[in-house]
Amino acid sequence: MKLLELVQLKLVDSLKDKDLISLIDYTSEEIQGLLDLAIQLKIITKEGKCPPLLEGKTLGMIFEKHSTRTRISFEVGMNQLGGKGMFMHARDLQIGRGESVHDTAHVLSGYLDGIMIRANSHEMVKELAEHASIPVINGLTDLAHPCQALADLETVAEEKGLVKGLKLAYVGDGNNVAHSLVVAAAHVGMDVVVAAPKGYEPSEAVMKKAAGIAAVNGSTVSFTYDPTEAAKNADVIYTDVWTSMGQEEESAKRLADFKDYQINDALVANAKADYMFLHCLPAHREEEVATSVIDGPNSFIFEQAENRLHAQKAVLASILG
Repeated sequence: MKLLELVQLKLVDSLKDKDLISLIDYTSEEIQGLLDLAIQLKIITKEGKCPPLLEGKTLGMIFEKHSTRTRISFEVGMNQLGGKGMFMHARDLQIGRGESVHDTAHVLSGYLDGIMIRANSHEMVKELAEHASIPVINGLTDLAHPCQALADLETVAEEKGLVKGLKLAYVGDGNNVAHSLVVAAAHVGMDVVVAAPKGYEPSEAVMKKAAGIAAVNGSTVSFTYDPTEAAKNADVIYTDVWTSMGQEEESAKRLADFKDYQINDALVANAKADYMFLHCLPAHREEEVATSVIDGPNSFIFEQAENRLHAQKAVLASILG
């Protein structure tokens, strides 16, 4: 009997051949299904029983930005599922020399079973998905980072059990990571508070959509300029770097603007005693987070990083399997 027949996995069938551009496009049931599958895939992978669900499948991986976790986790994930991941930097492709997104999408659709892209522009990824006849997975854009958010929730679920009703505080730049995290948490019924300085607020449109999703699931989404208010009684405290790739020229200004938003011992004292600290990495110790917090007993950053692998395997298996 084949290993595939021995391991009973519940794929999210409604996601078959569906793009993953933003978690706003998914239902709460689909998000929960992916989390359940990710946890199951992690368990059986560590037992040496990960089935070859994607045998014979090839994922093209296009990168406009440098990457550690995204590239390695997608490539290893495809290998563990029996398929292959093909790394392609945009500068090595004709799209990096002016070929249209339209033409690139059609050409790649004839070679590959799916495309994962880590891009500067969210609109470009949407255009790629519009013209491709194969699924497109967002590995990061300026607006969203959906795979990271799935890994984040998987990490919380593993540590806390049921995530519904927990409070998550995101303190820092209202960026792509914050957008996807807020939407994902709303899907599973977590209360979310985002705290950011003036001028760095998350997208009003994303927050409004997330609030609507949260209302259906019995939770809330809110914003404050006060990090202490956000951290009060939090079960999870999350942050990201203050200066992301492409923002290096703004570094000095950002350091000044975010100086009161560091995750440190004084701030986390407002959270619950068993709070979890999360960070999508890479991290800058003593900037957005104190070393005592990120390397302390409440930090789950490396479990979180590992879970990129398993959360993305759940996405790949459901979409391409």
